[in-house]
Amino acid sequence: MPKENVRKRTKQDAKQGPKLEGQDPRPQNKRSKTKFVDSTPYLLEGKLDWLGYLIVITVLTTVASGVTFFWYRERMREAVRSPLGAPKVIGDGASLPASSPDRFWGTYRPQLYFGLKTRSPQSPLFGLMWFTQVGTNQMPRIRHWCDHGDGLRYGWMAHDGVNFGWQDIIDDGYVITTYFAKQPGGQHGGDWTAKVLVRPWGQRNVSMVSLMFYSYLDGAGILSPEVKGRHISSLQGYHDSLGHYVVKFPKPTKNLKKTNYLVTHTTQVDQLKEVITRNMYAEPIKKGSNVQYAALAGNAVPRGKGGQETLFVNQMTVTLPFEMEVIFESGSYTDRPDTFSGDVFQKALEEYTSSYDAKFDEVFKIHDKGFNDNEIGFAKATLSNLIGGVGYFYGASDVQSEWNAKPVSYWKTPLYSAVPSRSFFPRGFLWDEGFHNLLISKWNASISKDIIGHWLDLMNVEGWIPREQILGDEARAKVPSEFVVQRNKNANPPTFFLPLQEMVRDMIKRHNSEDIDYLKHIFPRLKAWFNWYNTTQVGAVPSSYRWRGRDANSKFELNPKTLTSGLDDSPRASHPTDLERHLDLRCWMALASGIMADIAESIGEPAKEYRETHSFLTDNDLLNSMHWSSRDKRYCDYGLHSDKVLLVKPIPQMQAGQAPPRDIDAQKIRKVIHEPEYKFINSSSYISLFPFLLQILKPTSENLGHILTDLRDPNLLWTSYGLRSLARNAPLYGKHNTEHDPPYWRGAIWINMNFLVVRALHHYGTIPGPHQSTAKDLYKSLRANIIKNMYKQYSQTGFVWEQYDDKTGKGKGTHPFTGWSSLVVLMMAEKY
Repeated sequence: MPKENVRKRTKQDAKQGPKLEGQDPRPQNKRSKTKFVDSTPYLLEGKLDWLGYLIVITVLTTVASGVTFFWYRERMREAVRSPLGAPKVIGDGASLPASSPDRFWGTYRPQLYFGLKTRSPQSPLFGLMWFTQVGTNQMPRIRHWCDHGDGLRYGWMAHDGVNFGWQDIIDDGYVITTYFAKQPGGQHGGDWTAKVLVRPWGQRNVSMVSLMFYSYLDGAGILSPEVKGRHISSLQGYHDSLGHYVVKFPKPTKNLKKTNYLVTHTTQVDQLKEVITRNMYAEPIKKGSNVQYAALAGNAVPRGKGGQETLFVNQMTVTLPFEMEVIFESGSYTDRPDTFSGDVFQKALEEYTSSYDAKFDEVFKIHDKGFNDNEIGFAKATLSNLIGGVGYFYGASDVQSEWNAKPVSYWKTPLYSAVPSRSFFPRGFLWDEGFHNLLISKWNASISKDIIGHWLDLMNVEGWIPREQILGDEARAKVPSEFVVQRNKNANPPTFFLPLQEMVRDMIKRHNSEDIDYLKHIFPRLKAWFNWYNTTQVGAVPSSYRWRGRDANSKFELNPKTLTSGLDDSPRASHPTDLERHLDLRCWMALASGIMADIAESIGEPAKEYRETHSFLTDNDLLNSMHWSSRDKRYCDYGLHSDKVLLVKPIPQMQAGQAPPRDIDAQKIRKVIHEPEYKFINSSSYISLFPFLLQILKPTSENLGHILTDLRDPNLLWTSYGLRSLARNAPLYGKHNTEHDPPYWRGAIWINMNFLVVRALHHYGTIPGPHQSTAKDLYKSLRANIIKNMYKQYSQTGFVWEQYDDKTGKGKGTHPFTGWSSLVVLMMAEKY
């Protein structure tokens, strides 16, 4: 916050209310006796008369103004897609093998059931597809991208984010287990091997399955297949980031019935399954048989421009059980002791697994909390799915500002990031990622530092970060077009300050040169980010903040959404205006200012203004004057609001005898029963908890006692499964926001916010004060309820879910949702 805003805003300012927007605050002296002498006629005497001079000045001023405006307009048009001038946190080449060999290769295609790539802008892509042979000329259903429609149960059982991972994928009649592990060596990230096992599962008897392991050449490079009969035995390759390499496909000897392959050209990386499907045909399983199997066509022609094949697929049609390996060997690994396969691979896999288990026990110590082996297995799988959902993306966002008539392209950039859901949200989300790294930073701080650095490098010259990152064709293929464009007025909660809070404390304690250097690198970008919020998201009243992006003209929404807050349809003022005051954003900025001060002090930068801002925003008396409803005894948003609104069918205007219009079934529109007025939005919700969630309230605060009392009320937020997002007695509880837009944050239980509640209860339960005992008791009950229900739902369904039903506890929304719902691991470990 600028110095003048910090020092001149007082409690009295806040109570006086807003100044009229656009009003000049400077005093107007209408009776000035100062006399000005016009010397122009004397200066131009004998050259131009006064009228001519005025014309010249007017023309020159107009031209200059036009030029200035044109220059300013063009500058503003470019600003939205111009990178911040500060040095990057992640330097060019920092993700390449010379700088980061241990994490160069990985399962960085989280949208696939199983896919591998490097952390380079262009990389050979590897992946697995499979299908059940149906025995007819009917096209089989190929599995490739994680898809709800497939009805599969899948997920990583162990994944350390660096060396290895394994997962089970349960299909109809069989289970596929995928393994991968790496062997360091050479100059290009070493070797890796992928192993695939297929075995019978359940009651259905499956006769044959086809496994298709493919390599796709993304960008410049060379791949040359060695074909033996109807089988690709190896691929010789070259890529700038990999040097020379070879991919080997050893031909299994047991239960392999047929082999086929495909070599073709495509540039449609998001259409690989469709390309493969177009190049399949039905072939008799043996001569004279009526039983057909789907087979790849071999060499597909014509080739692409330049004759370069880009897609290579090996198909193995097998009976069960079956296992296969794919071996990648780096050409720069010249002193390789053994091929990384068979017993050598198995031994490495066992060593990695043992190290993973030991580290998990050391970091989280969940066994000491009284959990059994099955519950610990749930925690390991949940962590592994978050870590295994880390992807590496490259591309450019579509962005727009008020100065751009149409969307423009951001600069091309990489992003190393976890994803909320492999099936439904396989891309980066700004506010999700802060929650993700609360857990990731506990597991591997270097991964978190890398992720946070990549996100901060997405910042433009304004200090803005697009809140949703849809980079590359594969990511974009999963997103409806209306959600692609990111607008620079729209924020997202600055949740990176949550993991940074503890990371910075640890760094300050260690005070080693590497940590200090990292803080120095991120500080200029955090400063620009913080300033962006303080110039674009401030409210009309001093110390207030307001999320931009709400639609004040919406006629179809019961309560206009606030997508930028992350809490989408959680109730706000029914009629958005510039005079709204949003409680949660104010609290986020209070948190951020304190951490900015901590970082500044640790690296020798000026911290006074950040410390003053933090003191200002955490002043409980000022907070109460802005957001505390003395009538309802809770913290609230403030704005132009009416609870009496309905969605109704529009009534057509017709003349006597006129037939009803054809659009009589038009979408419902909002009808306001009682006119809105400026007041507190008094529904109990996650929003009303924010001063408590972010631990802004003093332990002695009387208001803290009211919050704790409300937390335990089943008519408000309390359930046996966690805290619901909106009170049962709220007017919008369980209500659709539009005719076709079901409730999202209007009752369902969300684990990220429940984590913040549990963390806050733990905090207040350890500090002496009048509410310590109450906070401690609530902590025990709420933590137990959440963990018990999540484990129960996982045991029954195999998934961690996006939300949980507040009436039954059942998982809702998308699955697997091992983004912020993975925070259950920290609750089990009691690591806050």
